[in-house]
Amino acid sequence: MEFPFDVDALFPERITVLDQHLRPPARRPGTATPARTDLQHQIMTVVDELGRASAKAQHLPSPITSASRMQSNRHVMYVLKDTSARPAVKGAIAGFLKVGYKKLFVLDDREAHNEVEPLCILDFYIHESLQRHGHGRELFQHMLQKERVEPHQLAIDRPSQKLLKFLNKHYSLETTVPQVNNFVIFEGFFAHQHPPARKLPPKRAEGDIKPYSSSDREFLKVAVEPPWPLNRAPRRTTPPAHPPPRSSSLGNSPERGPLRPFVPEQELLRSLRLCPPHPTARLLLATDSGGSPAQRRRTR
Repeated sequence: MEFPFDVDALFPERITVLDQHLRPPARRPGTATPARTDLQHQIMTVVDELGRASAKAQHLPSPITSASRMQSNRHVMYVLKDTSARPAVKGAIAGFLKVGYKKLFVLDDREAHNEVEPLCILDFYIHESLQRHGHGRELFQHMLQKERVEPHQLAIDRPSQKLLKFLNKHYSLETTVPQVNNFVIFEGFFAHQHPPARKLPPKRAEGDIKPYSSSDREFLKVAVEPPWPLNRAPRRTTPPAHPPPRSSSLGNSPERGPLRPFVPEQELLRSLRLCPPHPTARLLLATDSGGSPAQRRRTR
């Protein structure tokens, strides 16, 4: 892939590593140094063009690699320069490989959920005219050595059939572990440094759980007496047949019924008859013996 500026001067090495800052690599001594802003603008142009070419080759609706995405994520991009370009051309780019660490929830062979943060293959592209020339393996192997990982420790985001065949041919990665997301992992992914699955806290043994004792159960059965004056009136088990009427005037509070239950009139009269006369009444009856019968009745 060719560009209108000098790619050899922009990427002096065969493979250049770019991070989220997209800074130009160190220049060779004795070479002319353009303005730093111009170099960064050229790097952003290379990244955008490579992302569009990769999306077109994978039939994606939009690029997943761009300069803006690189600056907003902590991803690493390995850019491979084509050293076999014609002398009249100012260099060319053969392809790139983008990786990054992501927190994932993946399933193991026992279908248990595991929270891991592996290195993920996010985008991989080699120009169509340079495929099957060993450039892809060279770029991939450089990344493995730089990141110090093994091929089976990687997680691949939505790999194409070409990428799966590439991994099977060069690294014998064939058996995959089924997942519920878009990432693909291979057998042996959990065999090394990945953290284990999140486990629930152990259940308490049955012997540690003590049942209520007999005294506790008897205590729970005892009814606690309410404070005065609530203890003066028995609790109603059923609602009254006719609730107390409410005031029809606006703004007045509804009429409240008596706290004590209603006593029938016959029962009230019976209790009054059974009550002994007051000592004062006895004294009046004894002193006023000559009073009229009506007066005596009123006094009684």
